[in-house]
Amino acid sequence: MHLITYRAAGGEEVLAVAAGGRALDAASLVPGGPASIEQLLNAGADGLAALRASADPARIAVEGTYLDALELLAPVPRPGKIVAIGRNYADHTTEDGAVPPASPLMFAKFPSSVVGPGAEIRWDPELTGQVDYEAELAVVIGRRARRVTEDEALRYVLGYTCLNDVSARDLQFGDGQWVRGKSLDTFCPMGPVLVTADELPDAGNLRISCLVNDERLQDDRTSSMFFGVAAIISDCSRAFTLEPGDVIATGTPGGVGVYRHPPRLLADGDVVTVEIEGIGALVNTCRTGATREA
Repeated sequence: MHLITYRAAGGEEVLAVAAGGRALDAASLVPGGPASIEQLLNAGADGLAALRASADPARIAVEGTYLDALELLAPVPRPGKIVAIGRNYADHTTEDGAVPPASPLMFAKFPSSVVGPGAEIRWDPELTGQVDYEAELAVVIGRRARRVTEDEALRYVLGYTCLNDVSARDLQFGDGQWVRGKSLDTFCPMGPVLVTADELPDAGNLRISCLVNDERLQDDRTSSMFFGVAAIISDCSRAFTLEPGDVIATGTPGGVGVYRHPPRLLADGDVVTVEIEGIGALVNTCRTGATREA
């Protein structure tokens, strides 16, 4: 099942099921069903099963709205936390000049950095001049996980989506730790859909790539990760509780801009596309310039 969140005309965030280029509200598919991803998460396994049983692709094809007509948001617009994993692909670890980590290398991205497909990646050039892309497979947690084993870890996954771990390299390297450089507003695009785990049972061998202006700069498979999804979830849950709606960014392949020769950092007008087999393409355009909330 492919889940999306979109912004309705009244401003509310609506959960829908997508099929064949169209989407139908989850609350329309299931009487009294979940109107938002938060309500679906709160409904637990029974709520997910009811939605899956009612998500008839033929009905969505007739009654659904074309995806192109919707303002798509991140599938989980406000995750409780975003746990990111560094240096989890061999080629990226090599280009970084680092040794393979003995266990998943964790850091955090602030949830306020999340935007959806089609949203602009924005930054103030007076704050950073070295903005980079990182294609990542994101895992969305479906139920509370604490001290789970690797064998049982995948039972806690709601599904998967594309994520771009946008990074201000000068801030990241200058600070000596990664949170600020990874957490600027708009620096965590996610989407376009959340593919539920039952439809994507083998997330450990998917093609993952990143294109900038149609030039493919990253291209690998998730099988190249040092630590797969189950190992990451288990390791995280030994240290802290994973809650429904939490997101784990599982690391990026080699080919990031800062380590290319010459460096290929992002600029105003660049179009960045993260593609993951079985999920789709997350497309965002870069814009520079200071912004202020009204």
